[in-house]
Amino acid sequence: MDFKSKIILISGPTASGKSKFAIRLAKKIDGEIINADSMQIYKQLKVISARPNPKEYNKIKHHLYGFHEVQKNFSTGKWLKLVVKKIKEIKKRKKIPILVGGTGLYFKALIDGLVKIPNIPLRVRTQVRAHHLKIGQNKFYQELLKLDPISKDKIHSADTHRSLRAYEVKLYTQKSIHDWYKNTKSNFKKTDFYKIYISFPRAELIERINLRSKKMIKNGAIKEVKNFIKLNIKKDKSVNKAIGINEITEYLNNKKKMNEIIEKISIKTRQYAKRQSTWARGNMTSWLKLKPSELNNFLKNI
Repeated sequence: MDFKSKIILISGPTASGKSKFAIRLAKKIDGEIINADSMQIYKQLKVISARPNPKEYNKIKHHLYGFHEVQKNFSTGKWLKLVVKKIKEIKKRKKIPILVGGTGLYFKALIDGLVKIPNIPLRVRTQVRAHHLKIGQNKFYQELLKLDPISKDKIHSADTHRSLRAYEVKLYTQKSIHDWYKNTKSNFKKTDFYKIYISFPRAELIERINLRSKKMIKNGAIKEVKNFIKLNIKKDKSVNKAIGINEITEYLNNKKKMNEIIEKISIKTRQYAKRQSTWARGNMTSWLKLKPSELNNFLKNI
């Protein structure tokens, strides 16, 4: 495989070893790595976000990690603008761009372009979410199909996030989210991408997540959250969704014991990994699926 003209995308559930694999691949093909994880952009969340350690970079250049202040808003649109610029810079240096991360929306924006949907008012979003909470995902999905039949072949029945988004968009704009997508344009051709998804067996992934949760505490997550709390970040900021912040805050407020928060972090991370896998089933069908046991052979055969 000739990767020289390609933009390589690497995704997979959290704790699947994406970052280490990306470094090994970059070493082999003379690449540079770009972050595609929405939490690893934040300067103040090194441990909580499991940001790659510079000591493990192995002389490979990494871009868009830990550059953004947690107090400031960030969006998929801002990420896309920065990434397009980085890709062009890397290609100009005759290197191969390798994007790695678990944020599905980032990859979708890069591949398909960013859809310009009008902002949905908070009252509508709140109303839709309250309705979803009341009736559950199964009934909500059936209602979505009546409201927006196109979603049947586009959104997996278990994909809560996309179901909510499609519902609120159709409800407010009277136009299917999928029709909005038709009007988007990417900065690149579909053939420019070589897409890899690391498909980790569930039982092994759970064990890795449990170990990572313990390691997070050992590596300084408590101190990191203490410093984060001092910044008095508004509750509506997306950075507050980072797994570990609320759990460790409970520990610092003497509401939970250490073993309880480690277990809670593990559970939340497992749930997040499941959502990522659900996203992949619905949105990454064309990606090359590699099991952990197949990664070495893949690198050997390049």
